[in-house]
Amino acid sequence: MKLKNLEMMLQRLSGFSKPRAALEQYQTPAPLAARLLFHALMKHDIEDRSVCDLGSGTGVLAIGAALLGAGRVTGIEMDEGAVRVAETNARLLDAEVTFVVADVRDSDFLARAGRCDTVIMNPPFGAQKAHADRPFIDAALALAPVTYSIFNAGSAPFVKAYTEGRAEIAEKVGGAFPIKRTFAFHTKDVQEIEVEILRLIRNQ
Repeated sequence: MKLKNLEMMLQRLSGFSKPRAALEQYQTPAPLAARLLFHALMKHDIEDRSVCDLGSGTGVLAIGAALLGAGRVTGIEMDEGAVRVAETNARLLDAEVTFVVADVRDSDFLARAGRCDTVIMNPPFGAQKAHADRPFIDAALALAPVTYSIFNAGSAPFVKAYTEGRAEIAEKVGGAFPIKRTFAFHTKDVQEIEVEILRLIRNQ
């Protein structure tokens, strides 16, 4: 499958039916999701691998990984409503994904999620709650040796410092995240945020 084909397929997926500002629930844009997934594919981190999407929301990244030939895909999401949308999205594209309702901050999370080869995620940026991305980073490093994650542009120094001794930033890819007017505090119809995709390699 070509990058453009994947992007077009992901654009067919439904977003959050009742997005929650506190959880920073924004649909991962299809072009950005496709870029992350294809980069991971080219690094041999998707095809025939067990892949886990943390904070999977409506399933864009998880479904994309399944379409690219992942051996097993699990989406972890705390919002049951979002999981229902994700399951409908997966059926729409005939993608085999197991969605689990769970919170990455729970003490039994690792036991429920299981280990995997690759984590893909678009965690909260911390706009509503400071450091909201930290539990996701911690969980990702516990689950898999390789992680691909979307962060605000300029986050690399923080991520490097936060994961020091645990992981290394192997690569950084720039991108854009257009956010449509979703909540009352939004003042523009669309606001484009610069982001970066970081590839983290866990220390052995």
